[in-house]
Amino acid sequence: MEYIYAALLLHKAGKDVSEENVKAVLTAAGIAADESRIKALVASLEGVDIEDAISKAAAAPVAVAAAPAAAGAAPAAAEEEPEEDKKEEEESGMAGLGALFG
Repeated sequence: MEYIYAALLLHKAGKDVSEENVKAVLTAAGIAADESRIKALVASLEGVDIEDAISKAAAAPVAVAAAPAAAGAAPAAAEEEPEEDKKEEEESGMAGLGALFG
């Protein structure tokens, strides 16, 4: 992840995202740079519009944020169990605990 952060930092600073620059950022942060990972990162970013990728990534959490609200509705339906069933479950659970303590 720190390799991506280094590339984003360089991009934000208006610097070229090159192997030398990524390595310099990682070294300055006290991270032992892996040459093969740096080469893979720089190669994978070749031809990528980073601003476009950031704007698309920024829009994604909006769609994801709606998912927890929908998931919150499911537990409410489960809570509508009849009271008798709950009491039976509690009693059977208590009997099990009583057996543990003799």
